[in-house]
Amino acid sequence: MLARPQADEFAPYYGRYIALVPDGDVRDHLRRQLHETIALFSGVSDDRANRGYGPGKWTLKEMILHMSDTERVFSYRLLRVARNDATPLPGFEQDDWVPHSNANRRSVSSLMLEFAAIRSATLQLADSLDPAAWLHRGTASGFGVSARALIYITAGHELHHLGVARERYLAA
Repeated sequence: MLARPQADEFAPYYGRYIALVPDGDVRDHLRRQLHETIALFSGVSDDRANRGYGPGKWTLKEMILHMSDTERVFSYRLLRVARNDATPLPGFEQDDWVPHSNANRRSVSSLMLEFAAIRSATLQLADSLDPAAWLHRGTASGFGVSARALIYITAGHELHHLGVARERYLAA
């Protein structure tokens, strides 16, 4: 089982995501989470997913694609850090990406297929790492981060957005 990262392995901002991840092997959680995410969004119509929950808020489709984009970034960071690459990795501005994503032109099923492919790749990478690689550290967005923190951040980021989806987009 992959131990939960210590507070010195990630930027304080990410502590809120890591705290959302339940106990147990985070990789097993990521596998279950994939099925839960697909089930949650599978019954949502494209029309409903083209709406935000308030003025100036992302549509549900934009949020789903943001989850995929962010997992790609976190997985790339995981790859670099796990391979012991000390090159500082830049941050990214999510609000600048969304207008260029074309998320609202896509179907929910298309977005879910993409998400599933990205999650599968993340899991293949995570399952390939040996215990020493999880302890490697690098720098991302100006903060120190470990490989194991990155996989927990990935899981917690999705949990955060699933909570937002349930509370603000899909509530009756």
